[in-house]
Amino acid sequence: MTAEITLFVNPTAGRGRGAHAAQPAASALRAAGFAVRTVVGADAEDALARLRIAVREGTGAVIAVGGDGMVSLALQALAGTLVPLGVVAVGTGNDFARSLGLPVRDPAQAGRLAAEALKQSRIREIDLGRAAGKWYGTVLCSGFDSRVNDRGNRMRLPAGRFKYDLAMVAELAAFKPFPYRITLDGGPVIETEATLVAVGNGSSYGGGMRICADAVPDDGLFDVTVVGDCSRATLLKVFPQVYKGTHLSHPKVSVYRAAKVTLEAAGITAYADGEPLGPLPVTAECVPAAVRLLT
Repeated sequence: MTAEITLFVNPTAGRGRGAHAAQPAASALRAAGFAVRTVVGADAEDALARLRIAVREGTGAVIAVGGDGMVSLALQALAGTLVPLGVVAVGTGNDFARSLGLPVRDPAQAGRLAAEALKQSRIREIDLGRAAGKWYGTVLCSGFDSRVNDRGNRMRLPAGRFKYDLAMVAELAAFKPFPYRITLDGGPVIETEATLVAVGNGSSYGGGMRICADAVPDDGLFDVTVVGDCSRATLLKVFPQVYKGTHLSHPKVSVYRAAKVTLEAAGITAYADGEPLGPLPVTAECVPAAVRLLT
């Protein structure tokens, strides 16, 4: 393994925490004897292009400094390669790090963990989702939650997961279930009215909402959470349970496991890792051991 490590930095993550987080993470890596170079792009497209060059030229690891969006960008360059990924989670949601038990908003600790993992070759191979030509590590969402995601991403305040709470209240004004067609592993089509359908490689999204609470990121399968035709009152009652994952036992919630999932519904946009994929229909495939994670 080469001793040069690439810090992949989003300086605007977490309202500016990304820029400050890079320094303690880099210090921890240098203290462990690694050379560190930093990749920062003018925008997401430029950053990804620069990272792909760094991976192609050879690097011992890529440490993504930022939120789930920065991790998602890193996955596009690292999936299917032998270059391991470390995460310094200082964004808004940090669901990738949260679901894998990595430090959140503690860049020094995250840097030390990455350095120790590199020294000890402590690597976990995890699955990734692949949909609409993109890799994702946490959850693909569609329906009410994707509309909340869209609204929440447009909101500058408040910070953290509470913006999604407010976005949900706003979306409730126009709430109604959607007619879905769901296909699991090429089986018979499931036609159902659903509030939302989430396809989880990881357990949470939106800053700790454990929509696919039992998802395991290295079992070769998605957890597919289908919330049925809830009323507004039922949705408001069930929603707080999402943070603990206890919503899965509600009679309006069904969970399936599959390696390939196709979702069809009119007028619905799919999001994955908090980033828009595009309108349904979409097919997601679980790719086993797609990325090597420093843990």
